Amino acid sequence: MTVQDASTASALRPLIAETAAARIADRFVTAFALGQFVVGQRLPSLAELAGTLEVSQTTVRQAIGRLAALGYVQVQRGRTGGTFVLRQWGPSSDSMVRRALGDSWGTLQEAVDCRSIVEQGIARAAAERATPEDGPRIRAAVVAYETAADREAATIADRELHQAIAAAAHNAQLAELSLRLRQDVTLGFAGEPYSPEAQARATEQHAVLADAVLAHDPEAAARIAREHFGLTEGLLRDLRERAGAGDGDVA
Repeated sequence: MTVQDASTASALRPLIAETAAARIADRFVTAFALGQFVVGQRLPSLAELAGTLEVSQTTVRQAIGRLAALGYVQVQRGRTGGTFVLRQWGPSSDSMVRRALGDSWGTLQEAVDCRSIVEQGIARAAAERATPEDGPRIRAAVVAYETAADREAATIADRELHQAIAAAAHNAQLAELSLRLRQDVTLGFAGEPYSPEAQARATEQHAVLADAVLAHDPEAAARIAREHFGLTEGLLRDLRERAGAGDGDVA
């Protein structure tokens, strides 16, 4: 490598890292706008975020720094510290959401469509194959979601419910596929988009979905699953329209 080549490579490395951090920051702001994280909620640790987003902790740290500078989060030091969400929408949200959703919208739509098809199949299979032993886990997850004290608890309960239904299909690969698709359609954060209205609808749908599965009604289970997983698609579309990501402006 020549001196000039080495100089060029050295100049590119920070640019690549900066670009990665900026993209992760855009995804965070989009997740905030979707209600995947709400005001006052503490974000997962750097290690957890790096693992789920499949980037380095350095990249996550740089992204958090950007978010703090823009007023979206506050980093608190100490034993009870962490990174806390301060706002879900701000002056930079339009452009950051456009960047996060703009170029990837087609791929995201395909992931949402794939998830709907798969989850309908899982619900149908669970209704056909559920045993009496599957009931308590499913019922407990429904109650946990209904009584969740905060957004984090609701996210955990929601994930547990759908994993419990997938487990009732008695096919481990379906359960793994459900988790992977959840990651794909939630920007890697695994928490479903949220609004008070969506939570109220999800609470109702969880109960009737559980009833259909445990009553061994495959058609009803598949229909309710299609409606339920349409909530995420609707919130993604609403956010895309709010940010103007469908007008060709992704700057």
